[in-house]
Parts: sequence; C-alpha cells; structure tokens
Amino acid sequence: MSLISLARRGRSVALVVGALMLVPLVAEARPGGGRSSGSRGSFSNSAPAPTATTPGGGQSFQRSAGPTAPSYTNQGGMGAAAAQAARPSFARNMMMGIGAGLLGAGLFGLLSGSGFFGGLASLAGMLGFLLQIALIAGIVMLAIRFFRRRSEPALAGAGAPYARQGYDAPPAAPRMGGFGMGGAAAAPKPEQIQLAGEDFDSFERLLGEINAAYSNEDEAGLRQRVTPEMFGYFDEDLTENVRRGVVDRVSDVKLLQGDLSEAWREGASDYATVAMRFSLINAVYDRKTGKVVDGNASETQEVKEYWTFLRERGGQWKLSGIQQAA
Repeated sequence: MSLISLARRGRSVALVVGALMLVPLVAEARPGGGRSSGSRGSFSNSAPAPTATTPGGGQSFQRSAGPTAPSYTNQGGMGAAAAQAARPSFARNMMMGIGAGLLGAGLFGLLSGSGFFGGLASLAGMLGFLLQIALIAGIVMLAIRFFRRRSEPALAGAGAPYARQGYDAPPAAPRMGGFGMGGAAAAPKPEQIQLAGEDFDSFERLLGEINAAYSNEDEAGLRQRVTPEMFGYFDEDLTENVRRGVVDRVSDVKLLQGDLSEAWREGASDYATVAMRFSLINAVYDRKTGKVVDGNASETQEVKEYWTFLRERGGQWKLSGIQQAA
C-alpha cells in the first residue's frame, strides 16, 4: 500500500470515528431515559427488593448523589450541589465533543493537502494512524467506566410484596450471636412505616403527572413533583433533547399493577419504594418537521420500574429515584 493510499485511508477512518463521537447515543425515551437514577436515602447503594410485580428485583442506580443524609431538609443547598456534582456535566460533554470535532477538522485539512503540510503524505498517514489508535483507546476507556458504574452490588435481602391497601411490616430478622458473647453489633435499621390507601393513590397520580410534565417540558411542574436531584437529571435529558432537535412525547400512561417493595423512615423523611408495571405511548419527534425519529406514536408499550418517593414530615410525596426492573 502506497503512502498516498495510507493517508487517504487514515483520513476516511478518522472522519467516520470523529463523527460517531460527536453524535450522541439515542437514549431510551420517557422520563429517566430507561436508566436508574436518583437516591433512596441510606439504601441508595442497594437494589430494591423483589415484589410480585417485579420478581427479579431491581437494578442499582447508575446516576445517584446518594447515599444521602437522613433528611433532605437538613441538607439544604448541599444536597442540590451534591446532585449537580454527581450527574454528568452537559457543558463538559459538549466541550469535549467540540474539541474532538476541531481535532478531526484540523486533521482533515492536514490530510487533504491544504495547510502547511500539503504534499507530506507520509506525515499525514502517520498522523491518521495515531488518531485512530487514540480514538479507539478513548472509546475503550469510556466503555470500561460505563460498565464499572453498572456493576454496583445489589441488595441481597428480598422484600415480600404487600397489598395496595396498606403495609404490614415484615418480622424483624433475628440477631446473630448470643447476648454478651461478643457477637457483632447489627447496624441500626431504618424504622419501617405503614402506608395508607391515599399514599398509593398519590403514587399513581404522580406517575401520570410526572410523565405529563416531562412530555410537555414543563420544568415548573417537574420541580413541584420531584426532588432537586431528580429534577437535575430530567433537566439534563430535556436539554440534550433540545440540542439534538427532538422532543420526547409520552401519553396514555396507565398503571397496570403495583405493589410496595419497602417503606421506611429516616429522621424527618419518609421513603417508599414501589414496583410499578404501567403502559404508555412514547415517541421522539423532530422539533422542526414533527416526524417520528424514535419509538412509535401509536403502539402501546409496557414498562416495569421501581419508583422511590420521599416525603418530609407533614409534606407531600415527591419522586426521588427511578430504578429499572432486573
């Protein structure tokens, strides 16, 4: 292979790989993007327990500011700052993409013969080869980081399903070791709480309202119904949709089945993790043409997710986490 052919091949590969790096991966639509995001208080590092709705249990969080302090109220602005620091920076990702684009454009000019290195085919071919190696190494590094975040350990304990009408606390697990015999002291467990029918009505209502607010890109509506951390993730996803020139529409959300996985209290905060199987119609549209670019505008799909809700003492329930069923 001649040096000229090598240079042309390196230029073509560099352009293709550079373009792929600049185009964002199309995430699964609907609120949360099919990922596991948010916090569950002291259980943020654990997967939710299985239920009759989700017998396989749930996934660990992929995006989380947890484990959080027992009370969101006591965190104040620190909780929001932690959430902001935990989620990826859209501006940082965009700057990385622009930098990659500038590098690819500069290399294109270099390899095409324009600029100061015109005619130096051997130098162009070598630079193209080095760029290929660097791009492949970068992609491998990103993949390793991604799978490391997905490999967080899941909770070993299994929770039993509970009726929608209420919550009967399961019996406490027996303590290991004899009294005064040097047995390891068990860590204090959060206080289990009972839920009423109106609590489950609130969860079902929030399921529909949050999907509607996300579909309408209603930031004020989302702020009223989700924690600051979850709003940060939703806002990031909506901003990415605007950058891509698309809009994510969700409609006809219906709860088909739901049961309680866990409900507990930490300080002044109540938590409830609920397994839900629901149907919806979801499609991504081009903002300019209105054409469907992802999903189906008429086909109903079913989703199984764990939604965790947080309620400060005397306050209203808010969404604090979404986890995908395993």
